[in-house]
Amino acid sequence: MPDSLPPLLLVGCGKMGGAMLDGWLKEGLAPSFIVDRHRESVPAPHHLVRSPDDVPADFRPGMIILATKPQKVDSVLPAVAPFAVHAPVISVLAGRTVRSLTDALAAHQPPGSPAPIVIRTMPNTPCAIGQGMTVCYAPPAATPVQRRLCTRLLRAVGEVAWVEHEDQIDIVTAISGSGPAYVFLLAELLEQLGVADGLPPELARQIARQTVAGSGALMQQSGIDAATLRRNVTSPNGTTQKALEVLMADGAWPATLAAALKAGAKRARELSGPQPVS
Repeated sequence: MPDSLPPLLLVGCGKMGGAMLDGWLKEGLAPSFIVDRHRESVPAPHHLVRSPDDVPADFRPGMIILATKPQKVDSVLPAVAPFAVHAPVISVLAGRTVRSLTDALAAHQPPGSPAPIVIRTMPNTPCAIGQGMTVCYAPPAATPVQRRLCTRLLRAVGEVAWVEHEDQIDIVTAISGSGPAYVFLLAELLEQLGVADGLPPELARQIARQTVAGSGALMQQSGIDAATLRRNVTSPNGTTQKALEVLMADGAWPATLAAALKAGAKRARELSGPQPVS
């Protein structure tokens, strides 16, 4: 049985933070502080407070997790900063670079304090049910032990991978961060087109949702690459081939998706601002 998790300071316990906390509790979490204005309770021996200012100054977390809404994080950083002198920080905030958070935390720490260690992550919405994909970037100052703990914590909500350069988070955002929306759009369109062709709405929804969900489960459980699975469904001169010929005509669908990913990655760079070469 793995060792229990160290005490944590979780700042923000909404859908993402709450899903992570549920996973950590199952693993065995040392007494920790959860900061959230809306949650009603946490199980003993953990502590629920409404503000980081309410966390005892002598609390020593093994890791700090910033899971607030991005637009609200600046209001909590001054109170979080003293704890970041002793513990690394995991950020699950969209659009905030390692440099921006490191500088903001350092501005509220005592002179001469070591630079805060901030690990930037990009989770996606299936993390809410433990089926997510989170991609992480750690600056060179992060230790292997800190990276391993980060991986263990984030595996509570799905799979975890790492990139070597922070600017790679932009395309990760466009693929996995935004990716669920593309899949939901496919299900939405399949449902709408089924209704337009005469299916009862309830049946069209059931077919569309289960087709998308079942296909994803098959791909995950089989381990077979997506191209092979697609070919396995596509009988020569059959219905699937005819439909795919329309979608792939002149590279239309691949080109559209490529353009969409480039637009998403570009917007991610705009939101994050300039990034240092890592």
